[in-house]
Amino acid sequence: MLKVSGLQKKFDELGVLRGISLEVRKGEVVAIIGRSGSGKSTLLRCMNNLEKADGGTIEIDGQALVKDGVYAPVKEQRSICLKMGYVFQNFNLFPHMNVLKNLTEAQVCVLKREKRVAETYARELLKKVGLADKEKAYPCQLSGGQQQRVAIARALAIDPEILCFDEPTSALDPLLTQEVLSVIRALSKEERTMVVVTHEMNFAREVADRVVFMENGVIVAEGAPQEVFDSEKVKAFVGLGD
Repeated sequence: MLKVSGLQKKFDELGVLRGISLEVRKGEVVAIIGRSGSGKSTLLRCMNNLEKADGGTIEIDGQALVKDGVYAPVKEQRSICLKMGYVFQNFNLFPHMNVLKNLTEAQVCVLKREKRVAETYARELLKKVGLADKEKAYPCQLSGGQQQRVAIARALAIDPEILCFDEPTSALDPLLTQEVLSVIRALSKEERTMVVVTHEMNFAREVADRVVFMENGVIVAEGAPQEVFDSEKVKAFVGLGD
């Protein structure tokens, strides 16, 4: 479903991703953990074409977004990226649009769905994330947890094959964090393919099929959650080491 090989990214002369290779299988939930600055979010942004890689290959559903550092034509890039849904750390909702409009804009403008069809689907998704009564509200009228649930619904609205989350709870207090994590847990039970950059260790342990631990721009541990959390490097990271 998603294959990354030898991915490299520099900011100025600083190597943020140093030869990352990773595969995500269909229906799999992969949690990416690590200290701040380890390259987690940069990896996710490169996979979603929000940052340009300096080298390596990214293939999504068998199509190369970038191959050996050379990107596909722009039109092809756009088509490939429609297979990816992205939930930002800070919601990134359109503040001048109400909730319903936030969910229908891409459906109508990008996927060319009829407005009526888009609105029906948007309402189904709002019900799924527990916000059926908020379609006329504006982002400023919602709590952080509600905004993030709208952001998840918006990402789902384009029917992505892979759903990516960039630390979706880092801007939320503990109560609102549980609100959002419960939605992601429910999505995982639908066997959706998901990549989640997170600092919520219990969530990674309980929900992920596989955990990836990054450090200094490389993957230093990868595998089943228990296997990764039992490794000495990860024990030290989560404060369980000697």
